[in-house]
Amino acid sequence: MTIRPAHRVAGRLAVAAALVFTLAAPLPALAQDGACAATETMRGGRNNYVAGAPMVENLGTGFIVSGTVRHAGTCAPIPNVRVQIWTATERGGEREPSNRGSVMTDAEGRYRLETSPVVPQFGQPHIHIAYEDPGYGTLFLRPVLGSRNDTSIEVDFILAPSTDGAGS
Repeated sequence: MTIRPAHRVAGRLAVAAALVFTLAAPLPALAQDGACAATETMRGGRNNYVAGAPMVENLGTGFIVSGTVRHAGTCAPIPNVRVQIWTATERGGEREPSNRGSVMTDAEGRYRLETSPVVPQFGQPHIHIAYEDPGYGTLFLRPVLGSRNDTSIEVDFILAPSTDGAGS
């Protein structure tokens, strides 16, 4: 998984914290043969997950979540997969229905969803991203923003085909 905060607060401490955050974000893992390794589910990523979140155009304005979904092994982009995103905003916490929705990846495996600005919950500004479908293994992510003032985050991840034979 690759996480890239797109906006950082000015000041030496904020820059240092953002640098630590960026360096701590794992890059897509490559197997010894050069193939992409599947992204692992993050602890706390499943918190407040609700299956079947509705497809949405946006969840507000002011913050953008985007990224690319790739296939483990080949690193090929995966088109037409459903990605669910939920977060805490000024409207309420992660359980607030208006803070949750799904989008589909495009032909290049990219997804994008605009939301209201993220507010800290449990002391950290963060979002949740989920993929749960018969074609690929379940994945739950909980990337933490560098700052409440960030205006976007890019989260790329790699899905492993389902082991039950239904995968792509």
